[in-house]
Amino acid sequence: MDPVRPHAVCIPYPAQSHVKAFVKLAKLLHSRGFHITFVNTEFNHNRFLSSRGPHALDGLPDFRFATVADSLPPSDPSSTQNIPALSDSMRRLMLAPFRDLVTKLNNRSGNAGPPVSCIVADGMTPFAVEVAREIGVPSVSFWTWPACAFMGFAQYRRLYDQGITPLKDKSYLTNGYLDTVTEIPGMKNMRLKDLPDFIRTTNPDEPVFHNLMEGAEMVAQASALLIHTFDALEPEVLAALNSMYEPNRVHFIGPMQLLLDQTEPTRHPNLDAISYSLWAEEIDCLRWLDSKPSNSVIYVNFGSIITITENHVVEFAMGLINSDVSFLWVIRPDLVTGPSGALPPEFRDKAEETGFISGWCPQEEVLNHPAVGGFLTHCGWASMIETLTAGVPVLCWPVFADQPTNCKFACNEWGVGMEIEQDVKREAVEKLVRELMKGENGENLRKKAHDWAGLAREATGPGGSSTLGLDRLVNEVLLRK
Repeated sequence: MDPVRPHAVCIPYPAQSHVKAFVKLAKLLHSRGFHITFVNTEFNHNRFLSSRGPHALDGLPDFRFATVADSLPPSDPSSTQNIPALSDSMRRLMLAPFRDLVTKLNNRSGNAGPPVSCIVADGMTPFAVEVAREIGVPSVSFWTWPACAFMGFAQYRRLYDQGITPLKDKSYLTNGYLDTVTEIPGMKNMRLKDLPDFIRTTNPDEPVFHNLMEGAEMVAQASALLIHTFDALEPEVLAALNSMYEPNRVHFIGPMQLLLDQTEPTRHPNLDAISYSLWAEEIDCLRWLDSKPSNSVIYVNFGSIITITENHVVEFAMGLINSDVSFLWVIRPDLVTGPSGALPPEFRDKAEETGFISGWCPQEEVLNHPAVGGFLTHCGWASMIETLTAGVPVLCWPVFADQPTNCKFACNEWGVGMEIEQDVKREAVEKLVRELMKGENGENLRKKAHDWAGLAREATGPGGSSTLGLDRLVNEVLLRK
């Protein structure tokens, strides 16, 4: 009789970067022999089908998709849902539907696959760890951020209990309070403003803050903590995390795309076709890049969630035009707030000469294209680990969440970036784009980024730390009886 295959249920927080990381992890586990049930919210499930076609999630008999309701009112199907409302729903309403789903999977085991043997929970879906405990299977708390960001989230309870957050009033955002240095294990000279920014609230019940604080605390109840990073990138933070938890509880496997590149081809078109993107990707930009010289194009993308004002988009636009550097700019339909949301006519006229504008693109292919020599980014971790993997330096304009932390490490620890002031001005954009793409400092950053790309390949190659980390995660945690 054949042994029963392990069955991993994977449930990401329903935002683009989280889903992307989870699909990669699910594919890695599938390559190790796991049956996969990938859980989307109904909203995101429908977004996948809308952007990728009606058969995009057909999957395979051993890589299936399931859905749970998010209990939120209808919203624009082409945009990310309201993050505070989504986090509030995760905290208050998702436990019961997820428990019911896992129960149904086990009751239908056979036709629906083997019994559930482990659960991989997003750090922001801590209810899934609770369900794993209830049914007696191992669980992994997977944080799709770097170790430095998770360490910041792990401070939230202390900062809350000490009255450091929430802020007493909005004046604390500008009166120098956020420049206060706070001691954090494994991290040097961290100011409050360098931490993931959900502490910058005056609301004692802010749902995203509490979602993350509770998620970080639930790590102690999970079988393992998993972080999307590699050892050479964050050795001091990882050492501090190892000292905070029981031996062999902290695992890191990154960059996951490089680990996937090491796996055997699946020979399953349906699995290969499973995308990471909630938006339809436009590939014309790749042909445009083919026409450009090496390291001549700056890629601009502010991610899948943040919105920017009309004033800021005008300043970025004119700074790019005035830099005389070719650019590829991803502008989501919902990126710009304001009555018109339009780019200035003078920008569009000149952009046809030196730039290319896309609604969404295959980012990893873009970053690995030889024409791309720099990345103007919001510093979301999916973008940061992809640009480090590709060896492309960055201009940082962090907005929220883990982005301020990632920016500080990119500029001060990893030596791959320069920061643009929050109140962005076209003159600063022009100057920094030129410096990154044509200046001596930019060349130094590019060399450092290239070095990190080499270390990332070492970590994910045969015998590399992330390769061994995946082995340990599978054998010592997920397959543990």
